[in-house]
Amino acid sequence: MTLREKLLALLNTPSYTPANEFELSRRLGINKKERSTLTHEVRLLLSKGELMRVQGDRLKLKGSSGEVEGKIQFRTAGSAFVTQKPILGSTERLPSIQIAAEDTSVALPGDTVLVKIFEGIEGKRPGELVGRVIKVKERSTTKVVGELRRYGQRFIVAVDDPRFVHEIQVADPLKSNLKPTPKVGDKVVVNLNEWKQRYQPLTGTITRTIGRTHEPKSELAGVLEKFDLTPEFPADVMREVEHLGRKVADKDLIGREDYREIPVFTIDPDDAKDFDDALSYEPLENGSVRVGIHIADVSHYVRSGTALDKEAQKRGNSTYLVGVVIPMLPEILSNGLCSLVEAENRLCKAAFITFSKTGKIEDTYFANTVICSRKRLTYKQAYALLFEDDLEKVKQLPLPPKHQTGSTGRALRDMKDQELQDLQTWIRGLWKIASKLRKNRMLHGSLDLDMPETKIFVDAEGYADRLEKIEHDESHQLIEEFMLAANEEMARLSRTQRLPSVYRVHDEPDEERLEEFSQLATTYGIEVGDLTRRENVVRMLEILAKHPQGYNLRTQFLRSLKKACYRSSADGHYGLHKKDYTHFTSPIRRYSDLVVHRVLHAYLLKSGKGVDGKQGYDIKHIENLAEHLSQTEVNSSEAERESIKIKLLEFFERELAKKNKTKFAVVVTEVRRQGLFIELTESMTFGFLGADKLVDDKYVLDNAGTTFIGRRKQNRITVGSRLEVVVDKVDRYKRMIDFRQA
Repeated sequence: MTLREKLLALLNTPSYTPANEFELSRRLGINKKERSTLTHEVRLLLSKGELMRVQGDRLKLKGSSGEVEGKIQFRTAGSAFVTQKPILGSTERLPSIQIAAEDTSVALPGDTVLVKIFEGIEGKRPGELVGRVIKVKERSTTKVVGELRRYGQRFIVAVDDPRFVHEIQVADPLKSNLKPTPKVGDKVVVNLNEWKQRYQPLTGTITRTIGRTHEPKSELAGVLEKFDLTPEFPADVMREVEHLGRKVADKDLIGREDYREIPVFTIDPDDAKDFDDALSYEPLENGSVRVGIHIADVSHYVRSGTALDKEAQKRGNSTYLVGVVIPMLPEILSNGLCSLVEAENRLCKAAFITFSKTGKIEDTYFANTVICSRKRLTYKQAYALLFEDDLEKVKQLPLPPKHQTGSTGRALRDMKDQELQDLQTWIRGLWKIASKLRKNRMLHGSLDLDMPETKIFVDAEGYADRLEKIEHDESHQLIEEFMLAANEEMARLSRTQRLPSVYRVHDEPDEERLEEFSQLATTYGIEVGDLTRRENVVRMLEILAKHPQGYNLRTQFLRSLKKACYRSSADGHYGLHKKDYTHFTSPIRRYSDLVVHRVLHAYLLKSGKGVDGKQGYDIKHIENLAEHLSQTEVNSSEAERESIKIKLLEFFERELAKKNKTKFAVVVTEVRRQGLFIELTESMTFGFLGADKLVDDKYVLDNAGTTFIGRRKQNRITVGSRLEVVVDKVDRYKRMIDFRQA
């Protein structure tokens, strides 16, 4: 195909958007030498009238409609943007199209729409397109969840999602046959009726009542409905798991390396519901150390083609809502037979990696094992054993509450001193290796993208009870490094042995997105240089780690990157800077890992180290699985974010009812005429502090619009300033938290 033919094929693509010559050269994948030929072809087509320029120097075929397809997402004020459908076979991120509120037609959040691009009109940012919706091709959903309200004789449902800007008219619930009868203030499920004309009201039919609005059970049920999640499993699945038993059978130990008498233990969060991974520690005579990364052998129990397997594949992964897990596997497996709980025999697939005295990998092999965990440790307990020499202080650490975790393990105070000393020796030995692995990884360009997170803990009734900032400390890093090593070694095995498998892929970011972020960083006085060079990205992340706006900017940078996904080819991982990477270490909660275990099982069987038949895959099956699992992961991530938002609002709403208000330390992240956007330093929650809520003085905004100055005391409040605040107002529907100065 000639360059002209390639150019015309691109311009005729339904998802093509007007682009200049430089963008065209990138989309066509041509080199610098061919650009002069492209320029010649463009001029020729322009002179013949086959091409025309729009929006300045952008090109399109004359007479083409300028219609593109994409998904629409709304803002709370009613305007929207459309993310374009990518060009087939391309990973390029096309520019979004801005849509005014009056130009959204009958589109609803997430719909697939056709958009007419306005020629000669650009958005607020360079290269941004503007258009209007001309057709809804596909509804994203026909079911929504919201609160039933009454206005006079009318009944409406206000949808929980603040970006769903339309009210839904419903019939008088008293005339429905629903039991119980929906009441005003109830959270209800609504099936949407067909909506063809914007000037007509959006209507729907209430199909179910799920409780009173803002009660924990109702809020949870709302999230489950919205994201099509269910805690229950079909009857045929439950019949299969009932036959699995509750203990590891002796016959299942045949052909496995026995690690029940060798030190093995787990390290997990306080509120872990299931335990996928454990570590063993074996010093060798030559001074090297063999570390076993033992992963629950879910593939032994979940066989391909069974009802249990089909349901796990459909779910794709477990979903971790605040205080609740929607598991991929029934509890008999996820919290029972497969979970590596303390003092129980468990079947595993293991990666054994031998490290030299300098922390370099000397040897790797894989095997089927049986273990018996010596201890279920929390990250806090592991951290104490790493850095606290006084074991009496270590013993004082409490167990996690029973309602928050799948297993508490023994209390440290009930353990013998020798047991604790052994644990401390093993953990410190492992950290000695892990710290070298981490240092070496960072020196070779791996990006430190870990961010502190806000953990929301609930009480026994399910209400948000406590916020805790979780730092990615050495206890987390210890586990992370060995999991990364196991994942990389498994990916290398499947690639070099040409085994069809699922890989975890993180593509290189778009240069334009990196340039946009670079310009943003400059406004905060941070010169980052060319971010297509990895050393500049590493240096920039080091700067942001200490910058007052670091959390916000790191979040923005993460949004500049492409999303990691599953793929059938080992295309590398940008963030980790690894050629080989997969997910191997969490098969209880990720189907991708279960797939990789089956691939390993087939390899071990071929190598004479396995039993129970082949469990491999063909490449076409892998390709379909990878696409499906990438989609289920996105759905779960969105559900988890929704759950966090709801529980944060619940937590701060409960603060309002307190007689003695909690004072929160905050840092100012942005200054506006109306007031300050702030971040709570302990929980990384964001909110707004109105100018009229600054009570220690009368404040006015300076001429530059960047600083509030107190008239009496001359105090200055600007970006980076630190204050103390209390909760003033919580709007559950707009999902906003307002504060006032303490």
